[in-house]
Amino acid sequence: MDIILIKLVIAHLIGDFFLQPASWVKDKETKKLKSGKLYLHVLVHVVLIFLVFLNFGIWKVALSIGIIHLGIDALKSVFQTKKNARILFFADQVLHFGSIVWIWHIFYNGYLDSSYLNETKTWILISGVLFLTMPTSIMMKVIIAKWLPESNDESPKSLQNAGKYIGILERALIFVFILTNHFEAVGFLLGAKSIFRFGDLKEAHDLKLTEYVLIGTLLSFGIAIVVSLFIAGITGK
Repeated sequence: MDIILIKLVIAHLIGDFFLQPASWVKDKETKKLKSGKLYLHVLVHVVLIFLVFLNFGIWKVALSIGIIHLGIDALKSVFQTKKNARILFFADQVLHFGSIVWIWHIFYNGYLDSSYLNETKTWILISGVLFLTMPTSIMMKVIIAKWLPESNDESPKSLQNAGKYIGILERALIFVFILTNHFEAVGFLLGAKSIFRFGDLKEAHDLKLTEYVLIGTLLSFGIAIVVSLFIAGITGK
């Protein structure tokens, strides 16, 4: 990847996540376009580009990115509400990174190689990851449904769908670990999950719940390992 694009991305990351205090964010959300922190934040981004490149000849790029950044953040501040804050956060970052790539392309004739999207291995990897998310969660739910312990109103409530997303994340991590030949990390992940689960299961004093969690964990890990090894085999990883 081009060093210029990397430096522009680094400047953005520092400006948006390291040098933007929570008080600035709150001020922008409250005062919107009247917030002085909005314009100070954009100025920080422009200055960072100069600092990263140590070259004032970059001023056209810095100014262009600053103006676009101001436009994106201004629109976000105007339309953001409590309901759409999460969506707008990710949309905001996508637009920022997209604008950086666009400016890089305009000023430096930058080109991102996307030939890998036409490779069979890429689509096999994507299919493997997709299979280990929702399809595997649904399969596991069907398989272990008959062993689901009866609910206990006195037991502590967990986050909504937390178990499903924890399973998806652990299978995704196993997929990455195996395809990068770090099998020892799979054991570490299993050990870490066991430690976190041990306290809950010990306090529950419910043998059926313990067995249910154990079945679910081993099934999740087993499917992830088998699928990962299969994908690694056919892709030559």
